[in-house]
Amino acid sequence: MAEPWYDNDETWENLAGVLFTRRRWERAETEIGLLVALLGLTGNEAILDIPCGTGRHALELARRGFDVTGVDRTASYLEEARRRARDENLQVRWVHEDMRSFSRPEAFDIVLNMYTSFGYFEDVADDRLAARGFFDALRPGGRLVMELHGKENLAAGFSARDWVELDDGRVLLEERTIVDDWRAVRNRWIVYHDGGRYELEFSLRLYGAAELVDLLRDVGFSEITVFGNLEGDPYDEHARRLVVVAAKLALG
Repeated sequence: MAEPWYDNDETWENLAGVLFTRRRWERAETEIGLLVALLGLTGNEAILDIPCGTGRHALELARRGFDVTGVDRTASYLEEARRRARDENLQVRWVHEDMRSFSRPEAFDIVLNMYTSFGYFEDVADDRLAARGFFDALRPGGRLVMELHGKENLAAGFSARDWVELDDGRVLLEERTIVDDWRAVRNRWIVYHDGGRYELEFSLRLYGAAELVDLLRDVGFSEITVFGNLEGDPYDEHARRLVVVAAKLALG
């Protein structure tokens, strides 16, 4: 049986130029600035970025003086992150591991799961396993931030297909089909380059705000707040992202 798409190194390597465009790198400074303000961070927090990809958020946090650990299952992404960190003389701990198996109990004040990095797995039990790992990694009083495309905002702005020109001149065509009564979206990505093409089909489990809150409560989180963006606006009919901040109850 073929391995699932999310466990395939070649898939992630082929997608690097699609996922980590120059524009997305440029947005990291703004996104982290908003996150710092939303959470009221002081600069003394230990932060886990999981999965961290090529490090755009982890590196920006390190520039601001935070104690940062980045975790990702794709070795080539971490090689790129390490190179960038060396170039800027930034200190980040890079860990090559799947977020379902990463374990560092009560080591962090903040856990970040950004850029729709949740819902990959075929079995919902794996989503729960990852979420429980986020909970276990937090110290009492620590907080998880998840930022993703929620079911409600996907429905509000749904487009069956669109295309974008990438940094290197390649063209990405995206096609989307809602399946399983809005439990998932099936994606078909076609990248055209130098007369050739690369194609990938994959599905993501869709979480509405209430569904994600329920999952996080089930694994132990409390004091869960939902926002429509990193600015802290309401999650309403105008929201374009789903941002959830969940606290691990402090002892005593």
